[in-house]
Amino acid sequence: MGARTKARKRALDLLFEAEQRGVNAVILLDERVADPVTPAPLPEYTADLVRGVVAHWSVINETIQTYTDWPMDRMPAVDRALLRLAVWELAFNDDVPEKVAIAEATHLAGELSTDASPQFMSGLLTQVAQVKHTLA
Repeated sequence: MGARTKARKRALDLLFEAEQRGVNAVILLDERVADPVTPAPLPEYTADLVRGVVAHWSVINETIQTYTDWPMDRMPAVDRALLRLAVWELAFNDDVPEKVAIAEATHLAGELSTDASPQFMSGLLTQVAQVKHTLA
């Protein structure tokens, strides 16, 4: 597993946990940096992802809601967190190629969510990639 893939997985874990606990993901991130729960420190890219998602929270959520018929609260929580990460990478991080952001999200959905999630993720993110220039 590559360094950025690991960072994405850690960011996904933080976003998921923050939502489940009803806390701000940046506050949770800061707590984990100050008092780690694992021996390995959080990758810098994990922090970039979490901070980026929270900074663009409203735009990201509106974008997801625009390109799906599913209400966000009906999606699996892991899908919500993963879509938020991927939309941030697509729309706000020029360092990640579109195909990589979509492939990584689809792969993680296949590992961590429902059987239908990878196809759903790929379709929605492909649409977002086409309009990303309108989001920033």
